[in-house]
Amino acid sequence: MPHDISLIATLAVGFSLALLLGFLAQRLKMPPLVGYLLAGVMIGPATPGFVADVGLAGQLAEIGVMLLMFGVGLHFSLADLMAVRRIAVPGAVVQIAAATLLGGGVAYAWGWPWDSALVFGLSLSVASTVVLLKALETRGVLESINGKIAVGWLIVEDLFMVLVLVLLPVLAGILDGAPGGPASVWGALALTLAKIVAFVALMLVVGRRLLPRLLWWIAATGSRELFTLGVVAAALGVAFGAAKLFDVSFALGAFFAGMMLRESEFSHKAADESLPLRDAFAVLFFVSVGMLFDPAVILAQPVKLLVVVAIIMVGKTLAAVALVLLFRYPLNTALTVGVSLAQIGEFSFILAGLGVALGMLDAEAHSLILAGALISIAANSALFALVEPAQRWIRERSALARRLEARDDPLAQLPMTTDLSQLSGQVVLVGYGRLGRRIGKTLRSNKVPFVVAEQNREVVDLLRQQGLPAVSGDASEAAVLIQAHIARAAVMVAAIEDTVAACRMVEIARTLNPQIRVILYAGNEDEAGHLRTRARATVFVAEDELARAMADQVLAK
Repeated sequence: MPHDISLIATLAVGFSLALLLGFLAQRLKMPPLVGYLLAGVMIGPATPGFVADVGLAGQLAEIGVMLLMFGVGLHFSLADLMAVRRIAVPGAVVQIAAATLLGGGVAYAWGWPWDSALVFGLSLSVASTVVLLKALETRGVLESINGKIAVGWLIVEDLFMVLVLVLLPVLAGILDGAPGGPASVWGALALTLAKIVAFVALMLVVGRRLLPRLLWWIAATGSRELFTLGVVAAALGVAFGAAKLFDVSFALGAFFAGMMLRESEFSHKAADESLPLRDAFAVLFFVSVGMLFDPAVILAQPVKLLVVVAIIMVGKTLAAVALVLLFRYPLNTALTVGVSLAQIGEFSFILAGLGVALGMLDAEAHSLILAGALISIAANSALFALVEPAQRWIRERSALARRLEARDDPLAQLPMTTDLSQLSGQVVLVGYGRLGRRIGKTLRSNKVPFVVAEQNREVVDLLRQQGLPAVSGDASEAAVLIQAHIARAAVMVAAIEDTVAACRMVEIARTLNPQIRVILYAGNEDEAGHLRTRARATVFVAEDELARAMADQVLAK
């Protein structure tokens, strides 16, 4: 019998309890992660019975964060990040500032020192990428424009928190009377920025060429075990090296590793091979969060806890929704991004732990942050389910929301230079992502007139610079399709993978143009059957078309 089996015990008991409580949560129509969090509370030091190794659980959870961010990188290219930079960068910065002021102001009103209030506010300002990705993946909207904006927003938040984690010890030293003063802060900031720039440059110049080639060499061996090992080694190795050499977080290092491997033709296989490990360690992340939670804080500080939860789930959400609407994105985008930020997670735990170690936060503040995280994570999935009803309710009752989405937006209308004589029998192309771009290229080469309806305002702006008619907005709204002159169109092609939105588009299009021909895209046969029945449209399934093309090639020979 081995002397130390704490790792085995932590894994065995953690996974078993997570399975049991996750299953019960699912049966009660709640998200399974609620069960995972409760499993962590049960094996944590604050509750009686078996107590798992908190340190080991935290490290295992960190692996889960790395693998999850690696998977995001495999699906989220640098071009995708740059495509949403105009909203993600200023939005994240302003939202962090608003949440920090709100949380810090409340803490200062409670009589806390200003440095404690600052760390407290910052801890409440940054959302969990892990929780967001799980929610977006569950709903199949990770690849949508709403999902890309939310993920890009959180990546900017993560980058900002890397700077905060580096500067916080410097600030604590200044407060303790250490030499250097403001010059020391600016010096630390410059050094951190230099390290991040060096890491990004190294990954773009070297990693972009080396990692895909390495994956090719391993795949050439024909060994599935070696390929899986290569994928995991790339994710964890780059993450560890980034943290040790450049002081970049594990999560961001793994994210960039995934982005570089995306250049490989084996990126989809890499994502599939790492998926089981990602899911298993993501469960451990939620279990570890539950282990840190002390239920006594609910009874000891109920009012303060209520205020903390309100800041996280209401204050941050309203700030994000207002910002996205001010950027003239549709209401559903604003609500999706707002709900995505209505929780806190891994960076909040790291920041709060560092604040305690530096003497800038006390145990009460730390417990409030953890309790707020637990409650907000558990409730986040339920909030996502409220997005659609809330959208309808707000539009019906809020004149302000309707004004913010008003059609005087120049990108929501065709430009004055559009030749309307060409818009008779044209194609209305909804969505200009990877699939939409390929369709648009074919239409242009065959001189077929078309109008693009796309939610990403940056894409619409770029298309107009190229002389192509395009309108910004959600095509499941009548006003957007009217601007695309759907009444005069011959065909509507929806190059999006959103079955619900596609059905709404078809209903509006057929109301405005009963004779229009509709072509839709479905991710699988189940969705295709639903669309064919409800939308009465021509539906293409990716796997079917690939199989047909390959078979045609065989028969041609």
